[in-house]
Amino acid sequence: MSSKITLTIIQGKLSGKQYSFESRSTCIIGRNHDCNLQLANEIDMTISRYHCLLDINPPDIRVRDLGSLNGTFVNGRKIGQRKRNQTAQEGLKLNFPEYDLQDSDEIKLGDICFKIAIEAEKSEQILADQPIVQAERQNHTTIINNLLELAHNGDQNLKIISSYKLVKSLGKGSIGEVFLAENNKQRKFVAIKLMSPAVTGKEQGINQFLAEAKNTKSLAHTNIVHLLDYGFALENFFFVMEYCEGGNVWDLMQRSGWRLPIDVAVDIIIQVLEGLSYAHELELSDITTNKGFVHRNLNPYNILITYSNDQIIAKIGDYGLAKAFDLAGLSGQTLTGNQMGIPAFIPRQQVLDFQNSLPEVDVWATAACLYNMLTGYFPRNFTGDPWLAVLQNDPVSILKRNQTVPKKLAEVIDTALVEKPKITFQTAAEFKQALINSMS
Repeated sequence: MSSKITLTIIQGKLSGKQYSFESRSTCIIGRNHDCNLQLANEIDMTISRYHCLLDINPPDIRVRDLGSLNGTFVNGRKIGQRKRNQTAQEGLKLNFPEYDLQDSDEIKLGDICFKIAIEAEKSEQILADQPIVQAERQNHTTIINNLLELAHNGDQNLKIISSYKLVKSLGKGSIGEVFLAENNKQRKFVAIKLMSPAVTGKEQGINQFLAEAKNTKSLAHTNIVHLLDYGFALENFFFVMEYCEGGNVWDLMQRSGWRLPIDVAVDIIIQVLEGLSYAHELELSDITTNKGFVHRNLNPYNILITYSNDQIIAKIGDYGLAKAFDLAGLSGQTLTGNQMGIPAFIPRQQVLDFQNSLPEVDVWATAACLYNMLTGYFPRNFTGDPWLAVLQNDPVSILKRNQTVPKKLAEVIDTALVEKPKITFQTAAEFKQALINSMS
């Protein structure tokens, strides 16, 4: 049995109503029509439009007040509330801490009271045929060296990395580290990425994530980093990937004074859109919906660069992996722990529907990346709670950040960043054509 969290309303007009969660999710509670858990105006006007946020990774659950007018209470204790003389806009600047919830805890908003019920799955041995480290978690350099040593000594589970030797670390992220390695036989460089689950003991999550990796491996496009192989051992996932010697777009921006030339930035994004078009339209046997293969975490860190005849070739890295890792419940409670520090490159639709992202969220993210590449700024202003800022702060017109952006291009980027009532460009192809037209 997998872990499960149930919220039961035990007080108020909706008393007896239940909401269950069996996988990684976010839940925004409030009066607004687009909240995951909407408490309509006529039920309780003391509840704010966006009142509080639940960060759920069964059997773990956290709650955070979003600057509500009347406060959020856990077991009778107030955990957050803006002052009476503060407006909802001023409440945006507040950032209240998260609180871990336990079985039988109660959350109260206005006259509505929820009771938390937590059912935790029993511990299971994960993939018993894999070598598991039971000792204290080691650093990634030690882990990669141990993996390679086991592979070189003939471990059949690690045969796919037996021909590689470690060269150096290429960089650390919030959930792993990437290393440069060389194939001893082919004298060819690859990148090996380690991803360390913050939550161990989740066999279902491990298998779910490995199935997503299988989909990623099937992607074959010039503008998507090729995943050569993958596996799970020593309580870590490892991925052997195409090596991109030019680093990532964030590094390129840093070297360029945080603004890229217009033609360079647009060319990179057009290439990214070509990769997205391919992936969004691809039919994969392990994808059970018709939504397309969505990346869900596109940002300047995972747009990688290589060169061909002195021309930049942009490649999308980590296709689907970071969000799949999160959705599989392996990253712990990491809602505010992404690499960028704030959710700068995701649209409000993705916050409101964490699990079911559509291809257009990737299109919005490419527009946000282009905006960032041309201005050095994120599209939104972020003050206080970053997730509430995504919900309530509209992107700032790009010409207010950089007046040298051509008007036609600026109009296309601003249009692409519109989120209400829906994202303007629903497909990567639409946005790509609009960019090409603006540059002509």
